[in-house]
Amino acid sequence: MKRVAINTNYVGLVFKRGKLKSVLTTGTYWLGFGEDITLYDMSKEYFYTVAELDILLENEDFVNLIHLVNVADNELALVYQNSNFKNVLTAGRHAIWKGLSTYTFVKVDVSNINIDETVDKNLLEKAPLLSYIRAYKVESFEKALLFIDGKFERMLEAGNYVYWKNVTTIQVLKTDMRQLNMEIIGQEILTKDKAQLRVNFSIQYKVDDIIKALLQNKDFDKQLYITIQLALRESVGLMTFDELMESKEKIAAQVMELTLAKAADLGVKLTNCGVKDIILPGDVKEIMNQVLVAEKRAQANIITRREETASTRSLLNTAKLMEDNNMLYKLKEMEYVEKIAEKINNISLSGSGQIVDQLKQIFVK
Repeated sequence: MKRVAINTNYVGLVFKRGKLKSVLTTGTYWLGFGEDITLYDMSKEYFYTVAELDILLENEDFVNLIHLVNVADNELALVYQNSNFKNVLTAGRHAIWKGLSTYTFVKVDVSNINIDETVDKNLLEKAPLLSYIRAYKVESFEKALLFIDGKFERMLEAGNYVYWKNVTTIQVLKTDMRQLNMEIIGQEILTKDKAQLRVNFSIQYKVDDIIKALLQNKDFDKQLYITIQLALRESVGLMTFDELMESKEKIAAQVMELTLAKAADLGVKLTNCGVKDIILPGDVKEIMNQVLVAEKRAQANIITRREETASTRSLLNTAKLMEDNNMLYKLKEMEYVEKIAEKINNISLSGSGQIVDQLKQIFVK
């Protein structure tokens, strides 16, 4: 005989030769020969035992102490303890001690990907449910396409989307709807007159039709790159080197004209484009520098000759005026005497008093 004490909120299962004989609650008991007891804390949520649950359920006392929850293969059971969400039960048979807490169970069908509106959306962010859902977020500057089992379902606007995780395949393709930039760098192109150069080109665009961009075209951005690249080569190839250097802005207009319709077929709207750089080979750059230097020298010579001609014409006009006007001639003399005097620090005079009269005669007609 063995004496056993069972405390409050505990239960004891008495087995004899592996078979459940009795269920003991709070109190003191004596065990007979060959009997074993296993104690369980009913404050713990779940009842676990190595014995078969079906055998234990044959005991009516045991059945009265548990909540028996049967969950089908396509279901989940949400467990609420004292009205608070606690855990999730998957497919199978579950026995939960009644204990001191009040339990409620809500079953949800997960065979359909859509989550029923009766399920509190706040629960979907809690750890117990995270492994059973698929979540997708579409930002405010994005749009997305929803595919179910490989079939296009609908377009998704900005927001959070959650679905049950099951055998159904879900794919969400997103794209940025803001204005985007694309660089086409280092394109080696021959001009109409066979001059080889490298061009860096830039375009700004935005996705205008997400159905065309993602559903009807594969890698629309790569296709757009090729389209712009070919249009750029075509435009530059129709211009001579001199035409290209004189009017680079024509390239952007021609590229835009050639690609607007093709970009629209890709679901893209071009907003702006232009040539960033034209890189010349070393020998061509040296020749261009020589031409530039020669042009500037020629311009400098023209300006010098123009100034010399104007100066000579001014002197000729002055000479004609002085020839006809003695007073003007005398004033010119006085001007030069004044300029000479500005450069003289000291004047030494020698001779008789007639020197002053001689100086006077210089300024008197």
